[in-house]
Amino acid sequence: MGKTRIIQQSEKELLKESEKVAEAVKREVKISPSKKVKEGRLYISSSYNNTIITLTDPQGNTIAWSSAGQIGFKGTKKGTPFAASKVAEAIANIVKSLKIEKIEIFVKGIGTGRDSAIRTLAAKGLDIVAITDVTPIPHDGCRPPRPRRV
Repeated sequence: MGKTRIIQQSEKELLKESEKVAEAVKREVKISPSKKVKEGRLYISSSYNNTIITLTDPQGNTIAWSSAGQIGFKGTKKGTPFAASKVAEAIANIVKSLKIEKIEIFVKGIGTGRDSAIRTLAAKGLDIVAITDVTPIPHDGCRPPRPRRV
């Protein structure tokens, strides 16, 4: 086996990456003034590879969404709790700019970012009415394999 090389980023590259993430988090969404929404729903879909947060009105119409990939994380970094907290921060900024008062949160998936996303949303001062786990659970599971004949 050959030698493994460890790629190290210089300080300039690290600063560029962090600035890019901060810029993506501060991005604002423009919405038409006819759509004034007082209540909203946040759907957090957290997998092993990514965290996607969708903001909808009570009827389920999408207002805004964000994901770790959209913010600027690549590869395995998208599935980390840090990336999920940055996504939640971006959505919290959008919620505050739209002046949405009450938020219901629906969490789906088994990724590592689900807890950190909820904690970040709570820390940003959003009025969270309910947190519901809607992860699909098999009630009887798959059919077991047949017994092995020897």
